[in-house]
Amino acid sequence: MIVSNVSLSGCAGANSALCAAVGDRYQGGGSYRSTLSPTGNLVVAVCLGFIGTFGLLNNLLVLILFCRYKMLRSPINLLLINISISDLLVCVLGTPFSFAASTQGRWLIGEGGCMWYGFANSLFGIVSLISLAVLSYERYSTMVAPTEADASNYRRISQGILLSWLYSLAWTLPPLFGWSRYGPEGPGTTCSVDWTAKTANSISYIICLFLFCLITPFLVIVFCYGKLLCAIRQFDRQVSGINASVRRKREQRVLFMVVVMVVCYLLCWLPYGIMALLATFGSPGMVTPVASIIPSILAKTSTVINPVIYVFMNKQFYRCFQALLRCKVPRRGSSIKSSSKVATKAMRGIAITGTRRTNDFLFMVASLGHPAASGPQLGPFVEPTVDITKAPSSDINRHVEVSIASDWL
Repeated sequence: MIVSNVSLSGCAGANSALCAAVGDRYQGGGSYRSTLSPTGNLVVAVCLGFIGTFGLLNNLLVLILFCRYKMLRSPINLLLINISISDLLVCVLGTPFSFAASTQGRWLIGEGGCMWYGFANSLFGIVSLISLAVLSYERYSTMVAPTEADASNYRRISQGILLSWLYSLAWTLPPLFGWSRYGPEGPGTTCSVDWTAKTANSISYIICLFLFCLITPFLVIVFCYGKLLCAIRQFDRQVSGINASVRRKREQRVLFMVVVMVVCYLLCWLPYGIMALLATFGSPGMVTPVASIIPSILAKTSTVINPVIYVFMNKQFYRCFQALLRCKVPRRGSSIKSSSKVATKAMRGIAITGTRRTNDFLFMVASLGHPAASGPQLGPFVEPTVDITKAPSSDINRHVEVSIASDWL
């Protein structure tokens, strides 16, 4: 994850000598005991087992669907796959070690394993967060792009994926080279950034990590999806012939999906960030190991929630999932009856008769769900219902019916 709880935050006051002894034993390469009771360790182990199992299954299923069905292999879906891969790596390379430590009541793989665990989980967690921000920006920029986008061009998306990994490495490598450090945390069964060190070196790193790896992605997500919602509402006002109740229902659906994404992001990561800041700037012992374990578990649940929100609530992926279960060919979600070339030609004819911005939007919606189309690729957040079998005319609004929020945003 981006971080993993609060490092030995309960080590204060009367317990300082005990904690020092634990730290000495750990630094020497040995194992150390959890500060939780056996019952507490059992509860944590059950939660981690649930998260690890379902996170593994959900993300593995996403990869299977992507490999199995060619219709899912559009550029923007690669971002969803990047998120699933990073979450899958957390479930494979991180959660099993903290689960095993909780079942045994002590850290099992020594100091080197602790540093590796902290680095790997921070790396994959930040990759997931940055990928969510890149995904929101890509959807927004495609929506407002004044020119047509090449749906078969993977270069831009590949650059976004590369950015997510390089950005994450830029923030997770410094603790290995002296800017802060990775060490034991919380109840003593996981490792992460040392939140409790009061040195300027450590505090400066923690502030930067909080601002650039938690707050910045959140602001990008809120801005991009907010602008996207505004663009959809503006489009509805520009196109006549759409029933008011249908328009209201569609906008409410889009708003609901945006709120779900934002709330789940905050639910998973905000308690984690607040707990880390309290441990960093609060008085010693303010955050106990028992209190710190809850935000850590919430952060790890993102590996289970992300596939559900961004993939299985996407109708394109969901249709492929149903087809996989039934061993059938997935049905198309679009009612476009002609080939991509015919669609492109028709919509270009439409563009001559109306305002440029509105018809660019219509062109974009018409090309959705067809990765081979030459129109803009918006990815898996809209399912169109456009009848383009009729010849273009000046009264185009009577011939075009657009359903913007049928697919997942």
